[in-house]
Amino acid sequence: MDFTLDEEQKEIRDWVRTFVRKEVAPLEPEVLRRERQGQPGLTRDELKELQDKAKAAGFFGVLTPQEYGGMGLGALMTALVEAELGRTFVPFRFGGYADNILFHGNEEQKQRYLLPTISGERVSCFAITEPGAGSDAKAIRTSARKEGGEWVINGEKTFITQGNEADFVMVFAVTDREKGADGGVTCFLVDREMGWKSEPIPTMGEWGPAALVFDNVRVPEENVLGEVGKGFTLAMQWIGQGRYLLPARALGACERLVEMAIEQAKNRVTFGQPIAEYQAIQWMIADSAVEIEALRWLVLHAAWLVDQKADSRQAQSMAKLYGGIKANEIVDRVLQIHGGMGYTRELPIERWYRELRLLRIYEGTDEIQRRTIARNLLKGHAKVTGTLG
Repeated sequence: MDFTLDEEQKEIRDWVRTFVRKEVAPLEPEVLRRERQGQPGLTRDELKELQDKAKAAGFFGVLTPQEYGGMGLGALMTALVEAELGRTFVPFRFGGYADNILFHGNEEQKQRYLLPTISGERVSCFAITEPGAGSDAKAIRTSARKEGGEWVINGEKTFITQGNEADFVMVFAVTDREKGADGGVTCFLVDREMGWKSEPIPTMGEWGPAALVFDNVRVPEENVLGEVGKGFTLAMQWIGQGRYLLPARALGACERLVEMAIEQAKNRVTFGQPIAEYQAIQWMIADSAVEIEALRWLVLHAAWLVDQKADSRQAQSMAKLYGGIKANEIVDRVLQIHGGMGYTRELPIERWYRELRLLRIYEGTDEIQRRTIARNLLKGHAKVTGTLG
């Protein structure tokens, strides 16, 4: 059993680490200033400029297959990359990405949607969540009825990431109410000019989701992604594409936050000595360090299983659950160590506090992860002895 990275993996990780430190992290004060004024942390042009710098160095399309111009990195390497990106709250992501289900499009759809998304010419969003269908995705009510050579879509989607920026949406609608999720849900590629509208949803964090409204939106038959009635399978493939990547990014944030806490503990003096001398502070730092290390191995183990093409669902649910809970506990301790300054918007701690809270909700709540983990154990699909048992 070898826990070391090979030279190529080290080189990629170190390049991302350097890029974040030199190009992305220096933007933090300006991003905080803008966000305090209700502005986006990065403009679209600024994000593209950073992405172009990375692309010039060959860093483009981390998960995108090489035949589409990407790097085609494996899951473990991608997790390491996400952890490095997580060390800053600046909303940066590498270019060259497209939703995994877009690769299921036919050749004409790939030319119209997939390739322009990879190149950055188009922006997509994924829409399955509804006001009455969050964790229970099978309860979606948005409908699509066939009229001649078109489908007419009616309904509402909510909490859609990039819903305000996207120029097309992968929307899931019921095409056969009797069959429901078992053959009655279809995915459609719908351009914004076809008539759907979006409205921003204010949240406690800087994530800016949208509500999408479809009012008799007419979509040509050729815009069905995959097969009619097979949409729910595509939706589950999108949702399960990389649940381990969310706690991977949180891992990087936790590392950075605890480094800030250590620095604060060494320099903050009360009653004549640094607060690092107090057992209460030492235990906060010690507990956080142990939890970070445990999270690291949960994430990397889940990613390793993905690379082995093994069943990774249990491991990914464990990493997602543990990462969400522990990231929130860690950022709370770090804020406490910083006292009143940690509560201000001058430091990024309260900003991370709000951002990390979302990790326990989106793409599978804590409760859903616990349900999945317990069900797998009770039905014998997984064992407490784990992969090596």
